[in-house]
Amino acid sequence: MSTSPEQATVVDPELATRLPELREQYAALQARGLSLDLTRGKPSAEQLDLSEPLLSLPGEGNHTSAAGTDVRNYGGLTGLPELREIFAELLGVPVEQLLAQDNASLRLMYDCVVQAMLFGVPGGEPWSATDGPITFLCPVPGYDRHFAICEELGIRMVTVPMTPDGPDAEAVAELVAEDPSVKGIWCVPTYANPDGSVVSEAVARRLVSMPTAAPDFRIFWDNAYAVHHLTEHETKSANAIDLADEAGNPDRVLMFASTSKVTFAGAGVSFLASSPANIAWFSEHLSFRSIGPDKVNQLRHALFFGDAAGVRAHMAKHRAILAPKFAAVTRILAERLGDLGVATWTDPDGGYFVSVDVVPGTASRVVELAGEAGIKLTPAGATFPYGEDPRNANIRLAPSMPPLDEVEVAMDAVATCILLAAAESA
Repeated sequence: MSTSPEQATVVDPELATRLPELREQYAALQARGLSLDLTRGKPSAEQLDLSEPLLSLPGEGNHTSAAGTDVRNYGGLTGLPELREIFAELLGVPVEQLLAQDNASLRLMYDCVVQAMLFGVPGGEPWSATDGPITFLCPVPGYDRHFAICEELGIRMVTVPMTPDGPDAEAVAELVAEDPSVKGIWCVPTYANPDGSVVSEAVARRLVSMPTAAPDFRIFWDNAYAVHHLTEHETKSANAIDLADEAGNPDRVLMFASTSKVTFAGAGVSFLASSPANIAWFSEHLSFRSIGPDKVNQLRHALFFGDAAGVRAHMAKHRAILAPKFAAVTRILAERLGDLGVATWTDPDGGYFVSVDVVPGTASRVVELAGEAGIKLTPAGATFPYGEDPRNANIRLAPSMPPLDEVEVAMDAVATCILLAAAESA
């Protein structure tokens, strides 16, 4: 990881004198007529090609699960056992505490919040029936779609700072101890979106054991990038479900994962893992919405991977495509911005994003300049609830989708925009 925003150096006072030069560089950049996109963490076509054999699986006449079930028919609400076994090993959870569902883990997160609002979670009343607001804690910078769920459902959001070891556990502990309206916290434990941080075991233990004013408090543990490593070292997620059980709070953690960026983003499998009580609660309400997930797709995934080792081997192929792109991002930022004090950035060991903090007050200007030069960036503020970054400093970069040569061109352009915005503000 690079230096944090608090450790950023002072902007080089000579930068303001370079304003005419930087404006010339920017004019030349605009004249190139670029059209490049670093907005969302989508797999590239090259990555999607890695899973092309899925399109011929399970194959005509091959429609029976290991247990002899015809996967073309109704039923099997919990998902295909052989696929659940593969991902139970990868996620470090018991098979019986893991559900395999349809394409998007985001849908499972939304469903869990909605079910809690309507019916309550085990040990609690319906959240919507409580007096006053419902509050979620939102580590920032964070994932905009987490925030969108809260905004959609009228849930108040309170921010807590991110650290290299995950959410600021002491800030979280203080808030949940005093306020019974705090019903949940969003957490991406491994290679967080966007800063790539990893929740340490110490922080995980603190989160699952801390006293809460709300007895039905839940940690929404979005383990989206558990197997998305950018180095040969495969960071292991803290086992929050086991830790919560040890702490006497077995129902506190709801874990989510998916194959969306492992195979086909539009045709993957999602997973929910939690305590037996939470799994029973979710399954009961799920039974009114569904008669079973797409087991044909789950069978093709099980055949494609074979076992957990097959998933790891597949992800090594992803790493070979992604790692050079991330290396290009950090290399170009270092070469162009160096010690000028205009930005700090993360150098993640996995995940899909690089988080950049520019001179406070200039992030929206950087995004504007980039857009006018043909480089699409995620809107400034997207990594904060309601799209409001109080420092106007954070920008999320997603280098996965463009080819490597386009990433290099785009990053050189982004560096020019950061420098110009900083010089304008000096």
